[in-house]
Amino acid sequence: MPAAEISQSNLAILELLQRFGSYLLDLVFPPRCVNCLRSGQWFCDTCAQQVRPAPSMQVCQRCGIELQGDEEGLGAPCSGCLDALGCVGVAALHEGPLQPAIHAFKYDGRLELAPVLSRYLRALLAAAPWPAILRRLDGIVPVPLHKDRLLERGYNQAALLATGLADETRAPVLNSAIERYRATKSQVGLTVFERAENVGGKFRASPKVVQGSRLLLVDDVFTTGATMRECAVALREAGAIAVYGVALARPAKR
Repeated sequence: MPAAEISQSNLAILELLQRFGSYLLDLVFPPRCVNCLRSGQWFCDTCAQQVRPAPSMQVCQRCGIELQGDEEGLGAPCSGCLDALGCVGVAALHEGPLQPAIHAFKYDGRLELAPVLSRYLRALLAAAPWPAILRRLDGIVPVPLHKDRLLERGYNQAALLATGLADETRAPVLNSAIERYRATKSQVGLTVFERAENVGGKFRASPKVVQGSRLLLVDDVFTTGATMRECAVALREAGAIAVYGVALARPAKR
């Protein structure tokens, strides 16, 4: 059996064992809200209603990077545009109850939060201009983890969010469309320049999978857009004709 197939098989087994372990723990220790610790749900209705939608970003419509200062408004290209991303949307602000929910989902193995968090993305996609974009969409692409990080964590949180959008978009999730073939350090705490340098040239897309396709990139947190832009560049170089991006949350501006 090829190494790639063995790896995929091992990941499937790890995810199954993790889900089964979570089920057993839930029987012994009933779910408590990851934010307020109320019993009964991993993210209670009260905390869910406190999540604030992210204001629309003024972004370059060619590369998706947020425009700053005296740059032109929505619809104008930014300087040095890479013509990679066609449109970017972020569902909510990474603050308040949503922040511990994302942390628990991403780092603590709380896979049960995936459908709860995906609903914020579904709400985003219900508003213009997304319905028109989704009608022509060919596939959903989760922002990938490096294979070592994936084996360590046991799952890709972006892939779980993407799966939660499959029914909404009626497009398949293309987990093999792109890979992070070089490991990167965490983006947390890096400057805008350091983030771009950290992920630059670290992604490789499959022409066989993406050639001639319109694709939607999905990630959990959008900070500077460096990771999503690099993914879009790789997908476009592999033959994708359009790449859009959505993320669950972005930091609130102070």
